[in-house]
Amino acid sequence: MQWSGLFVAAWLAATISGAAGFGGALLLLPVVTSAVGAKAAVPILTVAQLMGNFSRAGFGHPEIRWRPVWYFVAGAVPASVAGSRLFVSLPKEYVTAGIGVLLILIVVARRLRLLAMSVPEKSLALGGAAVGFVSAMAGSAGPLGAALFLGLNLPPAAYVASEAVTAVAMHITKLVVYGRYSLINPSDLALGAFLGGAMVLGSWTGKKILQILPRDKFLVLVEALMVLSAMQLILSA
Repeated sequence: MQWSGLFVAAWLAATISGAAGFGGALLLLPVVTSAVGAKAAVPILTVAQLMGNFSRAGFGHPEIRWRPVWYFVAGAVPASVAGSRLFVSLPKEYVTAGIGVLLILIVVARRLRLLAMSVPEKSLALGGAAVGFVSAMAGSAGPLGAALFLGLNLPPAAYVASEAVTAVAMHITKLVVYGRYSLINPSDLALGAFLGGAMVLGSWTGKKILQILPRDKFLVLVEALMVLSAMQLILSA
């Protein structure tokens, strides 16, 4: 029964992500955290995100812009290792509260238009380092990575596929570190794969919704959900 509820939650979160372009993993984090705890939630969600992003990269493979991808990955992968190692040693309450604070900061930054910028390709290495570190600590930094790639003014298909490749690289790196410190076991892998299937399905649903719902109104809804999720995490820490 619990897995069924998590499947529905993952599908809904991925539907939002597919329609709004960000936020699915962040919205799912509180749900998974309440079910399995903060320490287990991040590795499990990493498995699910790996599946979802890998499928996006595969679908848009011809559109991938490899030069900005390599710049981003050059910074993101080492930072993901550092963030994952720090995640290993942090107490649960710090992880939970940190995720909540991150959610609120992302919403504030979006409202102040701090995430709307023009980004030179070479600066993606520094931006990738920041995103990789935050992603390893909090489970996801999708809005930050998306903002960087949106700043390149790529066509939509190229943006989605290229950003997905960088996410795959970060998630693989994090899983290697989590495995090294025994933070993920076979049951966690199974649950992550189960949720990953739901997220692939949700991405398809999100595209359908986006065709009939104004994007600006949907983004307001997503940001409201992010703030509510953040408050829940902070209060439960």
